[in-house]
Amino acid sequence: MALLDVKNLTKNFGGLTAVGDVTMELHDGELLGLIGPNGAGKTTLFNLLTGVYEPSEGTVTLDGNLLNGKAPYKIASLGLSRTFQNIRLFKDMTVLENVLVGFANHHKSHLLSSFLRLPKFYQSEADLKEKAMELLAIFNLEKDADTLAKNLPYGQQRRLEIVRALATEPKILFLDEPAAGMNPQETAELTQLIRQIKEQFNITIMLIEHDMSLVMEVTERIYVLEYGRLIAHGTPEEIKNNKRVIEAYLGGEA
Repeated sequence: MALLDVKNLTKNFGGLTAVGDVTMELHDGELLGLIGPNGAGKTTLFNLLTGVYEPSEGTVTLDGNLLNGKAPYKIASLGLSRTFQNIRLFKDMTVLENVLVGFANHHKSHLLSSFLRLPKFYQSEADLKEKAMELLAIFNLEKDADTLAKNLPYGQQRRLEIVRALATEPKILFLDEPAAGMNPQETAELTQLIRQIKEQFNITIMLIEHDMSLVMEVTERIYVLEYGRLIAHGTPEEIKNNKRVIEAYLGGEA
């Protein structure tokens, strides 16, 4: 059984079909790509899968749980996390505080112990900080724990957003254009980071990305959208040589 099972997913905005009849499966431990021209509906599809939008038709099932109608925070608690095209950190909070926010869904302090500041509350708080620092250390951000997020370089902000998403303990991580705005060195570091996440956390990853060299290098399967509809699906080599994909998106690069 697929970890994420998407059947006939459709989203209409008035008379416009932004996503039409999309069916796909994501399995445990896969690294997948979602590509297509600007305006193809890639981010809209992510928004449907993560509860930002309610589907007009179709279903999304995560590990046996129907996600239709569930709020984004509930979907996140079930194991689906994401980053965004435009970085959405809490800019005036520290690096450590941003990661602690990520842990919130799975590690809620008991209401009474929190209100009364009982020993259980302080122990839980200390444990979460230790876990957050361990996670930051994996991604070489521990030295910036007390730095405000807005004061990090751009590439490090991208890295922090991914770390915060991992703090939600996801089964699937969606990365929406993680290389956007990065220079070649930062993109190379991101490529290695994505590989590291897959190997170390053994989670499923799907990324939207326009940097085709990154997509072709790290993914195992690729879905291709055009005008909100899937036009191809296969391995990087199959996609690279697919005539319809070449016409729609890759052009002479293939």
